[in-house]
Amino acid sequence: MQALTTTSIPTAKTYSWAGMLLPSLTDFFFAALLLWLFVGGGGKSLLGDGDTGWHIRTGDYILEHHAVPRKDIFTFTRPNEPWFAWEWLSDVLFARIHQAWGLKGIVLLAGVLLCVTATILFCHMLWSGGNLFLALVAAILANGASSVHFLARPHIFTFLLLALSMWLLARDRRRPDRAIWLLAPATAIWVNLHGGFLALIACLGLTAAGYGLQWLFSRGSGDLFFLRRYSILTAVCSLATLANPYGYRLHMHLAEYLRSSFVMDAVQEFQSPTFRGERMFQFEVLLFAGLAMAGVLLTKKRFVEALLILFWAQAALTSVRHVPIFAIVAAPILIGQLTEVWNDWTRFKSRNSIAGIFRDLGQEFAAKSLRATIWAPVMVFAMAMSMASSAKSDTWLDDFPKAKFPVALFNQYSARLAPATGQMPRIFTSDEWGDYLTYRFYPSIRIFVDGRSDLYGAALGKEYVKLASGNYEWERLLDRYGIEIAIVPVEWPLAELLKRDTGWRLVKDDGLGILFERRSPVLMKTEVSAERSNSITRYLLP
Repeated sequence: MQALTTTSIPTAKTYSWAGMLLPSLTDFFFAALLLWLFVGGGGKSLLGDGDTGWHIRTGDYILEHHAVPRKDIFTFTRPNEPWFAWEWLSDVLFARIHQAWGLKGIVLLAGVLLCVTATILFCHMLWSGGNLFLALVAAILANGASSVHFLARPHIFTFLLLALSMWLLARDRRRPDRAIWLLAPATAIWVNLHGGFLALIACLGLTAAGYGLQWLFSRGSGDLFFLRRYSILTAVCSLATLANPYGYRLHMHLAEYLRSSFVMDAVQEFQSPTFRGERMFQFEVLLFAGLAMAGVLLTKKRFVEALLILFWAQAALTSVRHVPIFAIVAAPILIGQLTEVWNDWTRFKSRNSIAGIFRDLGQEFAAKSLRATIWAPVMVFAMAMSMASSAKSDTWLDDFPKAKFPVALFNQYSARLAPATGQMPRIFTSDEWGDYLTYRFYPSIRIFVDGRSDLYGAALGKEYVKLASGNYEWERLLDRYGIEIAIVPVEWPLAELLKRDTGWRLVKDDGLGILFERRSPVLMKTEVSAERSNSITRYLLP
């Protein structure tokens, strides 16, 4: 009997391995996100923004020259103009992956990091005591709202690091320890990955301010301790942001950029969200629930949570690019509070009642879901093998989507756009197509503008808008910049103006974009003489 008992009871190591092999609910959540993003076709949209192209080529430049660029290298409108490539570390990572696996590798990286971020957010809600069912609904809403900015660009690192940082901050508020100071070296890395490091500084500052308000109202020693702790942490992390190739000049550049009224008005992702469609409806649900909960928190004098919700709600209403940040910050707070309300309401409900069943199941499965297993890495490895073995498919794109970029047009006229010898032609096109031209043909090409709105300033930005909209100055601007080739989206007013202008020749219309070429003066005279001869001949002939 003793032998039977000894062999029947697993050791701690056996339990550990069993836990690693047995899938958890978070594994199924992560797997569902991967399937939705890649098998469901959502991965195609990750390359819906051309900025990915110039990020790759910036990384190539850094790897080749072993230095970050300090002057513009992509345009003929701002040659040698000071430029801050503040996302240089992301660019290098993108370039390395692109060299090994092409665009497929970058899509896989972006998709996996987005799914990891959503899973971390889900686990944070469960860790904070959230009911499983409430946390699952909030995670789906947060992921849907955040998908408005699901693109293979450096901001994916901000999403991931912010989700981890907010969980670490919540953990420290519950039980302070030295782990919170890891945010300082994380910030030093973050500042070189993406400008979203400012979100962490804002959250730390709001946390310190919240404890300051709580101390003013309650005079609690604990509030004073946290006020000092997070004020120092905010200062330390702020100093860590100086660990970038440009030093304090990066901060001055960012401040100037974010104060630009033209950028805020002209760049779509800085504009307020348009409340149409499923994604914005999901944001609305989180927004209204968060604002209502902020009011409750204020009555409880829980100023930290209230300030975080109110600040990022206002930021999200001002700029659609802040919607994912609002979701990451607000969802765990919201679910923690809703679970408290739910538990209070169901406290005296029978375990056999519907409310009691949902309460008990939500608590039981939430506790069992927070464990690490091997299945998430296995799924990522399987996706990587699928990518490596797939030459070309709808899931693994080897080029930017043809529905948004005139890929076939650029392929057909590549020799004209980027000649192997001779002078580079001056090309005007949209900023996103300029990104793609840089990706395809750099260093054999220079473009008018691309997605780096911080580089061009209001003056050039307004001229670009005038050209795109067919402003009365369009001819003067094309002449001023010596534009020889124009690749214009079919819906632009400029397309119709160029069709009617005898100084331009329509070379190709592929239904998405139209390629125009400026006629040379000699050719124009020849064509005019030929037209006159034909007219005289028609007049003289009976």
